[in-house]
Amino acid sequence: MASSSSYNSPCAACKFLRRKCLPGCIFAPYFPPEEPQKFANVHKIFGASNVTKLLNELLPHQREDAVNSLAYEAEARVRDPVYGCVGAISFLQRQVQRLQKELDSANADLLRYACNDMPPPSLPMPPPSITTTNTIPQIMPQRSYSARFGNEATSGFYRPSPTTYSFPYSLPWTDTPPEDMNDGGGQGGGSL
Repeated sequence: MASSSSYNSPCAACKFLRRKCLPGCIFAPYFPPEEPQKFANVHKIFGASNVTKLLNELLPHQREDAVNSLAYEAEARVRDPVYGCVGAISFLQRQVQRLQKELDSANADLLRYACNDMPPPSLPMPPPSITTTNTIPQIMPQRSYSARFGNEATSGFYRPSPTTYSFPYSLPWTDTPPEDMNDGGGQGGGSL
């Protein structure tokens, strides 16, 4: 933080306001002469007297953060007078939501491909009936599909509820080694 008295140059605030920069100037530590646009933006949006009141009410260790916040909001308001920094925040939130949907879709695809690569579990065949002479075709039990993966109603897939899958490798979204995946420990579910 540059002091205006050591350089014999007024701080950006005093220079902008065309007044003499005194040694105890409250703006000098936060608006150095090298950054005149920083104060110009803050003054345009908040006004010099309001900033002076705010800085006088704050403790000295809080002032730098307050000035940085004011400067950020003022610059955002100059760029986008209607939304200011809220426009940037909402843009980033929409981007996070879009990326989260892409990640969910990629994870669903990964699970679907991993489940399709697994051999189907072998079902025990019932013993043949000795008392009947007619051969009745045995009906294979159907899997019940109870959990749906994916966000969209038209996409995603169902997993069979009675079957447990374990992967012979560490999944990228967990830190659990493969041998510990089926014991209920770990962070994420190695089994579906």
